[in-house]
Order: sequence, then structure tokens, then C-alpha cells
Amino acid sequence: MNSTQTLAGQLLVAMPGMADPNFRQSVTYICEHSNSGALGLVINQPLDMVVSEVLEQLEMRPSNEALLTQPVLRGGPVQTERGFVLHESSHDWDATTEVSQSIFVTTSRDILSDLASGKGPERMQIALGYSGWDAGQLEAEICQNAWLTVPATAAIVFETPFEQRWQAAAGSIGIDLATITPQAGHA
Repeated sequence: MNSTQTLAGQLLVAMPGMADPNFRQSVTYICEHSNSGALGLVINQPLDMVVSEVLEQLEMRPSNEALLTQPVLRGGPVQTERGFVLHESSHDWDATTEVSQSIFVTTSRDILSDLASGKGPERMQIALGYSGWDAGQLEAEICQNAWLTVPATAAIVFETPFEQRWQAAAGSIGIDLATITPQAGHA
């Protein structure tokens, strides 16, 4: 695969026939994709936890009222204790990767400290865990009609209510998931 074929910065929308309960009706933002595999964060499965709880566990006091109620996402079934911050700001935190021109992912503690003190990015999502695919695995799943690939927009990633993201992501390319059969066809 060359760099023009990467799915980084795209959304994976689970097709209606997705059998894996970890990904049923999920929308996953792809953060990394190469010949070695892929890593993404599910962006529509909120946990029963809010950002302020994560910060308090790290002995940080949130000064931003919005953090008291913003849900933490279940980023995927792999390493569920590992945290990721998906955000728009290009600030120079320690472990930040630019995924697209407007969306970044940071895994270092310094962004959490800035969030707690009110100096973090305005639009962000915190996810625990990630979704991972070995070399060729994601491509094979796409060929088996498990996933629909959709260009990511900041509106879907940061603004659309969680329960609407699955339909909204597919709808952004003109697909109504309610009209698709869960069985895949192969000619």
C-alpha cells in the first residue's frame, strides 16, 4: 500500500450485518493505516464515565464546566485502560499525531493537564481503548462488506450526537443504512 491508499482520517461505518458485538452500529475514526495494519477509535459508544472522572483519577481538578458532563468513549476492545484524545487543536503536546489537516490524536498526559486547567483543545473526545487490525485484516473486512468507508468531518467527529453518528456518517455519502440488507452479496 502506498500513502495515497491510506484510510487514516476516514471513518469506518459498520454495515448492518456486522456480527462482531464490539462494532455493531459503530463508527470508527481511523488514526493510523499502513502496510503493518490499522488503529482506530470508535466515536459513537459512550461509556458510563465522564471526562472529569478520568481527570480526577489522575489527581487533576477540571476547571472547565463542560468536562464535568462530557462522556468518555469506548475507543475499542484493545487495551481499554489506554487513553486517547481526539481533538482539533494543533498544539504541540508530547505525543500528538496529525491524522488529517484538522484532526489530531494525542496519547500523552500533558494534554489532560491542559484540559483540566482550561488550556486544552475546545473540541475533543477522550476514548479509552482502541480498535486494531493486523496487516491486511481491515482491507479483507472491507472486501467482505463489513465496513463502509466515509470521509471524516469535524462535524461528525465532534458535533453530531453519539446516537446519530452511525446514520449521519453513512448519510454523508448518500447511504441510508435502514435500506441496506444485513446479508452481503457477492457476484
